[in-house]
Amino acid sequence: MAPAVSPRLDFRSDTRTVPDARMRAAAAAAEVGDDVYGDDPTVALLEERVAALLGTEAALLTPTGTMANLLAPLAASGPPGSPAPRLIAGADTHMAFLEAEGLRRFGGVELLPVEQRPDGLPDLDALAALLSTAAGTPTVVCLENTSMMRSGNALDAAATRAVAALAHRYGAHFHLDGARLANAAVALGVPLAELAEPADTVTFSVSKGLGAPVGGLLCGSRDHVARARELRGRLGGSLHQAGVVAAPALVALDRLPELAADHETAASLASGFASVPGVELMRPPRPTNMVMARIAGLTPGECADRLAGQGVRVLPLPNGFVRFVTHRAHDMIGVREAVRALAAVAATVSVARPTTDGDRPGRGLSLTSMEEP
Repeated sequence: MAPAVSPRLDFRSDTRTVPDARMRAAAAAAEVGDDVYGDDPTVALLEERVAALLGTEAALLTPTGTMANLLAPLAASGPPGSPAPRLIAGADTHMAFLEAEGLRRFGGVELLPVEQRPDGLPDLDALAALLSTAAGTPTVVCLENTSMMRSGNALDAAATRAVAALAHRYGAHFHLDGARLANAAVALGVPLAELAEPADTVTFSVSKGLGAPVGGLLCGSRDHVARARELRGRLGGSLHQAGVVAAPALVALDRLPELAADHETAASLASGFASVPGVELMRPPRPTNMVMARIAGLTPGECADRLAGQGVRVLPLPNGFVRFVTHRAHDMIGVREAVRALAAVAATVSVARPTTDGDRPGRGLSLTSMEEP
């Protein structure tokens, strides 16, 4: 059995949140029906609230954001029996990095990676070149907000509109992987609907910084969500008395403003790390709840292992950095301890040298789950 990790020192992901007493009470008291028959009132309420927040006609509760991201392109290709679409996504997005095999194996979706700018936005010239070769083929363009491999950078509505306009110019469906769209909205100080508006479909997670134990939602038009609901059943994602899952998610939605505190914690981490000799930080234009750091002379795996020896857990990534993600379990005591631990690890590296591509693990980096890390 793996040793216990203090929650305040576990920075691997904001999925590490656990349901609190209010969420557990909401689950216990939830009014339930059978969502397969469309009569679970708590699920219906959650779907209505999320659709309203994102400004879409409808929403569908799914067990995970990964399933929502699989349903989106499959439903976009048309009714059952339609050809599987091509999907264009940033090479360093979650869909390209961790979901590509599932999209291919379970949906027959061909994924085409496109290069990204430092802020996480796809290179628009490269995207246009890929779209120009897709004439006559159902195509889905995916944008990720926030950008996981770009230190959680939040993309504004103008950036999203630019990608959407290009996708629509070529007749493609535009999907927004908004697993952490709530963080982007809070960081930018805008409504969720403003960031979601350009998209045909949106994935929205309640199980990350918002802290619900389970759940993602696929949002879009009524027709698209109806097709996705049918596909969800075929994939084994049918939910019965799911009100016990939806009730904690409704509590989570009330906590949207609290994400600002997570961003402040991440800013304190970054400030502390910046003072450590030998540490390089990724500097996103619009930071949220992630900090990515690397130590000259250590691979991400080595750095993560040495931090674990100091009691601090982080996620090594194939971009050369280790990732710290903050959430409501973190406080300034944990921040100070994380800075101390990173400084102690950096001090063990006697000869500082730049990290090269040869130092970095490949894209085959093994994670424990295909679900959002």
